[in-house]
Amino acid sequence: MRIWLVLVACVALLGCTEPVPSSGNARIIATGDSMLAWNAGSGRSVVDALEQKLGARVVDRSVIGARYHYVLPISGSLGVRIGAQYVSGPWDWAVMNGGGNDLWLGCGCAKCDAQLDRLISTDGARGTVVDTVTRARADGAQVVYVGYLRTPGKPSLIDHCRTWGQKYEARLARMAARDAGVTFVSIADVVPDGDLSFHDVDRIHPSPKGSAAIAARIAAVIK
Repeated sequence: MRIWLVLVACVALLGCTEPVPSSGNARIIATGDSMLAWNAGSGRSVVDALEQKLGARVVDRSVIGARYHYVLPISGSLGVRIGAQYVSGPWDWAVMNGGGNDLWLGCGCAKCDAQLDRLISTDGARGTVVDTVTRARADGAQVVYVGYLRTPGKPSLIDHCRTWGQKYEARLARMAARDAGVTFVSIADVVPDGDLSFHDVDRIHPSPKGSAAIAARIAAVIK
């Protein structure tokens, strides 16, 4: 019975990660977690909106629930491990996010120093995130690394993660400062105080409006 459950999960994951076209016509790849993947079922995810704004194909490899530090081999290789989402190719741009689930699910956003250091060092020079970005840079791609939405003025289930999120994004900014080919895009100020329209009902993931706003920040860099 467990084997069948694993197979079903694998099929579901394959439906969430877009295959890389062999033609090489697509020049932008996106990897990450549910912030990018949310609303994909309705064609209104961050990546969907980015394609519209750029008028260009974006290969979406992001997966809901994905983490950098994920140990199960089969589902990890299918995209739940963010590092496995990236596939080398003739990319001009790689749009990336991720790390939030490692802090929220990996250590409960409490005493997360070791988890944070594994993701990215204080100076932004080392870590799992840096390794993934380095792979894209080695392929000649410019990297846009995207932060996370906030819920100012309204409570959410991940409010206790705010301090760790700020520490994490400060390190991401330092990583970007070390390489002119990497841009950190903060979206911490996208949501006006008390405005719930940028979030889904869980107040964690973006609504279609939120996805479009995030895509606009990314598109401004790529354009």
